[in-house]
Amino acid sequence: MTNAFHIAGRQIGPDQSPYIIAELSGNHNGDLNRALALVDAAAATGADAVKLQTYTADTITLDVDRPEFRIHGGPWDGRSLYELYQEASTPWGWHAELFARARGHGLHVFSSPFDHTAVDFLEGLEAPAYKIASFELVDTPLIRKTASTGKPLIMSTGIADYGEIEEALRAAREGGAECIALLHCISAYPAKPAEMRLNTITALAEAFGVTVGLSDHSMGSAVPVASIARGACIIEKHLTLARADGGPDAGFSMEPDEFTQMVADCRMAHAALGPARHDRAGIGGANAQFRRSLYVVADVAEGELFTEANLRSVRPGNGLAPRHLDAVLGRRATRALTCGDALTWDMIAPEA
Repeated sequence: MTNAFHIAGRQIGPDQSPYIIAELSGNHNGDLNRALALVDAAAATGADAVKLQTYTADTITLDVDRPEFRIHGGPWDGRSLYELYQEASTPWGWHAELFARARGHGLHVFSSPFDHTAVDFLEGLEAPAYKIASFELVDTPLIRKTASTGKPLIMSTGIADYGEIEEALRAAREGGAECIALLHCISAYPAKPAEMRLNTITALAEAFGVTVGLSDHSMGSAVPVASIARGACIIEKHLTLARADGGPDAGFSMEPDEFTQMVADCRMAHAALGPARHDRAGIGGANAQFRRSLYVVADVAEGELFTEANLRSVRPGNGLAPRHLDAVLGRRATRALTCGDALTWDMIAPEA
């Protein structure tokens, strides 16, 4: 049983349509107007929320030219952490306008804080929730600080093992968080679908008893849609206006039309799951007429025997079920019957 989870009154869980977050990250490309356009685009896709990242290069890393401060492989190969985060960060001076723009669209808007000052800053903007990024899951002091706000807390698991996830959850609860969700996440950019291990979503829910979702860096919508069937209640995906425009995260982000289709497909996938049942009402009872049943196929006189010549299994399904055919053959009609009559028990005389 998972815990009850909600953001600003919006219930989030297995019985609810998936909660979909458009991650803006660094796709603003250093332009406030582009960042605002991204918020507008997120609203048009049907997403529930937009999410920012709140840090500066100085609060997330050091300006040190040493090998361990450079990225090796992936889309940012060869770049220093400081240089990348200078480019990708969302200026704190933009936040108030971005929050206001999102709220004007009726969107939830919150952020991932990367240090204690970011939490205090976001509290001043009345963020309704917080997200702990996957690489910060081991920063238990940051988790406790964020949890102390009492706001709902979403945490990406990334490369963390179960022990580290348990430690992060303990820190969140010790800090005061009562409303916690975990996002399964593969920390690769982009992530390959074959490496997504979506069964982990079910495993996380069973192991930790919290609401679980997916933070997805794969290309396309197949993975998030499939995750719904594994129990994902939250989907987070990067949004860009156009991959061709470039930017630090553009290569693994969705364009607005793609994001719109993903939102629709995820909601449809959830609706298609429905309750587990297999009865006539649950499988389309209105179409029972297309099933087979026993019908009189030649006129039958009162007292005449039912035979394969005058009784057969045909469509529609208004007569006795075909399984009764052998029991009826050789018995007599209680009254005269006409071709096209649906067979019922009162037409059949008792066995002699």
